[in-house]
Order: sequence, then C-alpha cells, then structure tokens
Amino acid sequence: MPVAVITGASKGLGRALAEALAARGWDLVLDARGAEVLGEAARAVSAHGTRVEALPGDVTDAGHRAGLVAVARELGGVDLVVHNASALGAEPLVRLAELPLEGLRRALEVNAVAALGLVQEALPLLRESARGTVIAVSSDAAVEAYGTWGGYGASKAALDHLAAVLAEEEPGLRVWAVDPGDMATDLYAAAVPDDDAPRPAPGHVVPAFLRLLEERPASGRYSAPALLEGR
Repeated sequence: MPVAVITGASKGLGRALAEALAARGWDLVLDARGAEVLGEAARAVSAHGTRVEALPGDVTDAGHRAGLVAVARELGGVDLVVHNASALGAEPLVRLAELPLEGLRRALEVNAVAALGLVQEALPLLRESARGTVIAVSSDAAVEAYGTWGGYGASKAALDHLAAVLAEEEPGLRVWAVDPGDMATDLYAAAVPDDDAPRPAPGHVVPAFLRLLEERPASGRYSAPALLEGR
C-alpha cells in the first residue's frame, strides 16, 4: 500500500484528506499537536481498514519530524508528504504595524521551515518511491495582498517558493503547492473571528487533491477551485 505522511491531520483539511486517502487504501502517518483530537481522528480514519499511525507533536521539532518518517519507513516507505500544518502569526490577524515579530517567526517556522525539514527527512524514501510526491498546502494570501494577512501570506509565499525550487532540484518527484481556496476551518475562525459568512467544508476541496494524485500533472502551483471546475 502507498504511505502518506500528513501534518495538521487532526481536523479540517488534513483530516478530510486522510479520510479520503484511507478510503482508497493508503496507509497513513498523521501529525498534530493535540494528542486527544489526533487520536480520535486516527481511530475514525482507521475504520477504512488501512494502517493509521498517529504521532502527536510539533512539526518545528526536528526529533518529531524524524519520528514521523521513521514510522512511515516501518509501514513501507514514503510515497506522499502533505504539509498542512499552519500557524497564523497572530490570532486574530492584525495589521503589519501590530504584528508581533515572534508571531511572524512562528508562522515562518511552522509554515515554511518545518515543511522543508520534513521533506529533507523524507527525501531518501520519496526518491525510492515510484510516485514520490510532496504537497504543500498554500493560500491565496501567498500571492494576493490582503490587509492583516501579511505575516501568514509571507510564510505561505516562502513555502510556495521552496516547493518551486524543490521541483527544479528533484525532477523525479511531483511537487505541488496547492491553494485550497475558502474553507470553514478552525484556522480561519481564529484568523477572522467576526467573519461568519458561509464557507464550504474542507471535504469539499478534497477531490481537487485526489485529482492531482490520480492525474499527476507537472510540478507547480495549483488552485483547488480551478481543479474542481475542471481547469
């Protein structure tokens, strides 16, 4: 069975993607900071009959990243890494004039530095896989200037560029930065708590990620809404 490592997998998009992959026969290594919620997610996902290992921890910890890859190796290797874990930098979001620099550092560390660290750890196994793939969950804030989204957007722009360079340096892999579009997630609620406009559930965009995995287009940056529309 193929093996995927998914960070930020206890809820939201990470959990929805884990459910979809398990239903298609993938073995999974799941990460999140909250042990209890992650355990609940892992038990639900394992109902599909595949092997699911849950490792609570912080992706900024090198030892934790090494542990994720070690468990994946025991399951058979690494065919897919999904970096979905994210930090906002401030909750709720604030203008750059008020953005705590420690918050910006945290956003960069979680959203970009930890993503590269996990890929570096998994790279030997990804290279061995016939379908080695990296998915970096991005945001439209990486390419558009939205007020109060500067720190988060800068960290996602850094993630996008790391993904683009990785694709150049590792032509044997597929490396996709994917903007999932608007979703109703705890992350968005923490970012803009006063915005109660309806948004689709994370499961709504999962078919876009599955399309990428099935069709395996060239490495690059993709928009989930565009993929869902067939473009």
